[in-house]
Amino acid sequence: MKNSRFLSSLTACLSLFHGSAFAAENSVVEFDPKEVKSMGWQVVDDGVMGGLSKGRLKVSEEGILNFSGKLSLENNGGFSSLRTKDVKLDLSAAKGLALRVKGDGRTYQVRLGSDARFRGMEVSFMAEFTTEKGKWIGVQLPFKKFEGSFRGMKLKKEVLNSADIRRVGLLLGDKKQGDFELEVDWIRIYQAD
Repeated sequence: MKNSRFLSSLTACLSLFHGSAFAAENSVVEFDPKEVKSMGWQVVDDGVMGGLSKGRLKVSEEGILNFSGKLSLENNGGFSSLRTKDVKLDLSAAKGLALRVKGDGRTYQVRLGSDARFRGMEVSFMAEFTTEKGKWIGVQLPFKKFEGSFRGMKLKKEVLNSADIRRVGLLLGDKKQGDFELEVDWIRIYQAD
């Protein structure tokens, strides 16, 4: 009995990081090239405010997202991001997001948009994760850790509504000038800690 519970727990943990059954049931995005196109993933750099950062988005045939480029702090810049067009996701049954990533040792953010508004505009909810240079790792980001912000201003009273996710994104804004590269295998939900 004890061994069967252990095997059941082990199987559940392994499915989080490698199982296709988990992917189908709990997937937010697997980065299949057609899926990326249908979700409208696009690069948004600090050029929208006069900055000079340049990000690139590529997706391999194997379904690995590559987000790379050069972060610049010139002209009050300092961020590069990827985001979807408007989506409609109800993730309220989940505890948070799980990602499988390989990075460059820098700290990135997952950003979510929901129904929350500030001055009539979308509030961005973010949670950070730190990568290990050249190594695939699993990351879990509980929804309760996502903090609201609007154009760099923290909004402590705003709470993420995981039942109404309208945008998913990734952002680098660690104030470190230079080249960056992040690979993402998938983004999924998880049910328990």
